[in-house]
Amino acid sequence: QVQLIQSGGGLAQAGGSLRLSCVASGVTFRNYDMGWFRQAPGKEREFVGTISWSTDNTNYADSVRDRFTISRGNAKNTVYLQMTRLKPEDTAIYYCAADSSLARRLWVGDPSADYWGQGTQVTVSS
Repeated sequence: QVQLIQSGGGLAQAGGSLRLSCVASGVTFRNYDMGWFRQAPGKEREFVGTISWSTDNTNYADSVRDRFTISRGNAKNTVYLQMTRLKPEDTAIYYCAADSSLARRLWVGDPSADYWGQGTQVTVSS
Protein backbone atom coordinates (compact mmCIF):
# COMPACT_ATOMS: atom_id res chain seq x y z
CA GLN A 1 0.00 0.00 0.00
CA VAL A 2 1.44 3.32 -1.07
CA GLN A 3 1.42 6.12 1.47
CA LEU A 4 2.69 9.68 1.26
CA ILE A 5 2.78 11.40 4.63
CA GLN A 6 3.44 15.12 4.68
CA SER A 7 4.70 17.36 7.46
CA GLY A 8 5.92 20.91 7.89
CA GLY A 9 4.36 24.08 6.57
CA GLY A 10 2.47 26.60 8.65
CA LEU A 11 2.68 30.37 8.81
CA ALA A 12 5.53 32.56 7.55
CA GLN A 13 6.07 36.21 6.81
CA ALA A 14 6.81 37.41 3.31
CA GLY A 15 10.48 36.90 2.60
CA GLY A 16 10.70 34.03 5.05
CA SER A 17 11.27 30.32 4.60
CA LEU A 18 9.48 27.06 5.27
CA ARG A 19 10.23 23.41 4.57
CA LEU A 20 7.79 20.66 3.73
CA SER A 21 8.56 16.96 4.00
CA CYS A 22 6.95 13.98 2.32
CA VAL A 23 7.73 10.45 3.49
CA ALA A 24 6.89 7.76 0.97
CA SER A 25 6.31 4.07 1.62
CA GLY A 26 5.07 1.15 -0.41
CA VAL A 27 6.64 2.25 -3.71
CA THR A 28 9.62 1.01 -5.68
CA PHE A 29 11.36 4.34 -5.53
CA ARG A 30 13.52 3.99 -8.61
CA ASN A 31 10.37 3.63 -10.73
CA TYR A 32 8.74 6.81 -9.49
CA ASP A 33 9.01 10.55 -9.84
CA MET A 34 8.00 12.73 -6.92
CA GLY A 35 6.40 16.12 -7.23
CA TRP A 36 4.80 18.99 -5.39
CA PHE A 37 1.60 20.78 -6.30
CA ARG A 38 -0.37 23.50 -4.56
CA GLN A 39 -3.94 24.68 -4.55
CA ALA A 40 -5.13 28.08 -3.41
CA PRO A 41 -8.78 28.74 -2.52
CA GLY A 42 -10.91 28.97 -5.62
CA LYS A 43 -8.07 27.96 -7.93
CA GLU A 44 -7.03 24.80 -9.71
CA ARG A 45 -4.22 22.61 -8.47
CA GLU A 46 -0.94 24.10 -9.69
CA PHE A 47 2.36 22.39 -10.45
CA VAL A 48 5.26 23.45 -8.23
CA GLY A 49 8.09 21.08 -9.11
CA THR A 50 9.24 17.51 -9.50
CA ILE A 51 12.29 15.31 -8.87
CA SER A 52 13.39 11.98 -10.27
CA TRP A 53 14.21 9.30 -7.69
CA SER A 54 16.76 7.72 -10.00
CA THR A 55 18.60 10.77 -11.38
CA ASP A 56 17.84 13.62 -8.94
CA ASN A 57 16.94 15.76 -11.93
CA THR A 58 14.45 18.50 -11.03
CA ASN A 59 11.99 20.74 -12.81
CA TYR A 60 10.17 23.78 -11.40
CA ALA A 61 7.30 26.05 -12.29
CA ASP A 62 8.43 29.50 -13.38
CA SER A 63 6.62 31.04 -10.41
CA VAL A 64 8.87 29.25 -7.88
CA ARG A 65 12.12 28.66 -9.77
CA ASP A 66 15.12 30.07 -7.91
CA ARG A 67 13.06 30.32 -4.69
CA PHE A 68 11.98 26.72 -4.06
CA THR A 69 14.18 23.62 -4.00
CA ILE A 70 13.14 19.97 -4.12
CA SER A 71 15.55 17.41 -2.73
CA ARG A 72 15.67 13.86 -1.44
CA GLY A 73 16.68 12.91 2.08
CA ASN A 74 19.56 10.63 2.98
CA ALA A 75 17.09 7.88 3.73
CA LYS A 76 15.88 8.33 0.14
CA ASN A 77 12.28 7.73 1.07
CA THR A 78 11.78 11.39 1.95
CA VAL A 79 11.35 14.32 -0.39
CA TYR A 80 11.65 17.91 0.77
CA LEU A 81 10.33 21.19 -0.57
CA GLN A 82 12.47 24.02 0.74
CA MET A 83 10.68 27.32 0.19
CA THR A 84 12.55 30.61 0.48
CA ARG A 85 11.73 34.24 -0.24
CA LEU A 86 8.09 33.40 0.30
CA LYS A 87 5.39 35.64 -1.12
CA PRO A 88 1.75 36.03 -0.08
CA GLU A 89 0.76 34.46 -3.40
CA ASP A 90 2.50 31.25 -2.29
CA THR A 91 -0.33 30.76 0.20
CA ALA A 92 -2.01 27.44 -0.61
CA ILE A 93 -2.42 23.85 0.43
CA TYR A 94 0.64 21.97 -0.76
CA TYR A 95 0.47 18.35 -1.86
CA CYS A 96 3.24 15.88 -2.60
CA ALA A 97 2.65 13.38 -5.37
CA ALA A 98 4.21 10.17 -6.65
CA ASP A 99 3.82 8.98 -10.20
CA SER A 100 5.32 6.32 -12.43
CA SER A 101 8.47 7.62 -14.03
CA LEU A 102 7.41 5.95 -17.27
CA ALA A 103 4.37 8.23 -17.50
CA ARG A 104 6.47 11.41 -17.27
CA ARG A 105 3.32 13.26 -16.20
CA LEU A 106 4.91 15.17 -13.35
CA TRP A 107 7.54 16.58 -15.70
CA VAL A 108 4.89 18.43 -17.66
CA GLY A 109 2.94 19.49 -14.58
CA ASP A 110 0.11 17.05 -15.17
CA PRO A 111 -1.84 16.67 -11.89
CA SER A 112 -2.97 13.14 -12.77
CA ALA A 113 -0.48 11.52 -10.41
CA ASP A 114 -0.99 8.03 -9.06
CA TYR A 115 -0.60 8.89 -5.38
CA TRP A 116 -1.05 11.98 -3.22
CA GLY A 117 -0.15 13.16 0.24
CA GLN A 118 -2.77 14.52 2.61
CA GLY A 119 -1.95 18.17 1.98
CA THR A 120 -0.29 20.80 4.16
CA GLN A 121 -1.37 24.41 4.63
CA VAL A 122 1.19 27.13 3.91
CA THR A 123 0.18 30.69 4.73
CA VAL A 124 2.39 33.67 3.94
CA SER A 125 1.52 37.01 5.48
CA SER A 126 2.49 40.34 3.94
